[in-house]
Amino acid sequence: AVRVAHEAGAAWGRLPAKERSACLRRWYELMMENKEELARIITAENGKPLKEAQGEIVYSASFLEWFAEEARRIYGDVIPASAKDRRVLVLKQPVGVAAIITPWNFPSAMITRKVGAALAAGCTVVVKPAEDTPLSALALGELANQAGIPAGVYNVVPCSRKQTAAVGEVLCTDPLVSKISFTGSTATGKILLKHAAGTVKRVSMELGGHAPFIVFDSANVDQAVAGALASKYRNSGQTCVCTNRFLVQKGIHDEFVEKFAKAIEKELHVGNGFDAKTTQGPLINEKAVEKVEKHIKDAVSQGASIVTGGKRHSLGKNFFEPTLLSNVTTKMLCTQEETFGPLAPVIRFETEAEAVAIANAANVGLAGYFYSQDPAQIWRVAEHLEVGMVGVNEGIISSVECPFGGVKESGLGREGSKYGIDEYLEIKYVCLGGL
Repeated sequence: AVRVAHEAGAAWGRLPAKERSACLRRWYELMMENKEELARIITAENGKPLKEAQGEIVYSASFLEWFAEEARRIYGDVIPASAKDRRVLVLKQPVGVAAIITPWNFPSAMITRKVGAALAAGCTVVVKPAEDTPLSALALGELANQAGIPAGVYNVVPCSRKQTAAVGEVLCTDPLVSKISFTGSTATGKILLKHAAGTVKRVSMELGGHAPFIVFDSANVDQAVAGALASKYRNSGQTCVCTNRFLVQKGIHDEFVEKFAKAIEKELHVGNGFDAKTTQGPLINEKAVEKVEKHIKDAVSQGASIVTGGKRHSLGKNFFEPTLLSNVTTKMLCTQEETFGPLAPVIRFETEAEAVAIANAANVGLAGYFYSQDPAQIWRVAEHLEVGMVGVNEGIISSVECPFGGVKESGLGREGSKYGIDEYLEIKYVCLGGL
């Protein structure tokens, strides 16, 4: 697959940007025409409620639309030279073959966010989808063929869980691969970085999060509860930007917990992803459920209280009740690790400085959220939070126009937005002398 991508790269990279743009645009249109079938594949693969899966397909397709437009805006530079007989140019050229390694929680969007940028830049790709969700990647490949994207430009290598590490190592060490883009856990990202270092590959890493959600006394509590519900329980808590720690100021703590519990019980429905009223599908596997149970057991053993939920759902072993914990401390496992499940732990705090210090104590920094009606506080906290993305009075922040990525051990580089295509371009300086 790498060799095929390499061989296809020369012709694809030399195509006029307008032609690459037209292929991506047609791919986008085909995704939208087939969005119901694509969404059903996602729900069948990872259990996500069908409504969420439909939303993912629209979001996923939007990256192809966006980068179809960005393909025609890869601008170089002319730099004023320091000598009369010289002219200085800057060209932007595709890096080459990009290996794309994606997770199961957004099996379509995590591919197009990377592949859209890569193909727009003139790169070719080898996609290794998560072992749990290969069918979404293959369906995108079928539509890429229908869109007229040449053979060898978009390649998919599905593999079993047993072979995942070996395939990942090959993609990261093959000298024909110029770029690695990975979304997944920080631990796996570090392994891939070590492999990629051997041949000094370009890397983009979108790794684990541990998002804080701070509710200050000045906040509109009802808005904060609505944002908390959306941020925490989308995809049953299995997103990298899901809130993992709720920090609520003492003045409104009790009101927030009470209203949050009522909203969870009233608005969230666990069930089959194909059932129209379901908002919470199953977790991806039993190992994921066991982690949620471990975090709850640890917290309760240290004095936390279960406000609602707290156990497996009667539907089956991979279903878990949306859970809210109060009386949580920073010593508990659920505030030190990313749960990746439907668990909301609430920590009470007293001062702004205390909340920011707790939020920034993590070694990762992907997303962070806070609710406040104080303009001065909004500026202070937005600047002080050590994360790559901040939601202020907003629980859902992902958008094709905006740069997605983190700081610290949450990763390297940005995806989406006008910045996303830069990850797949080399800057070449050309000096014309003797003029």
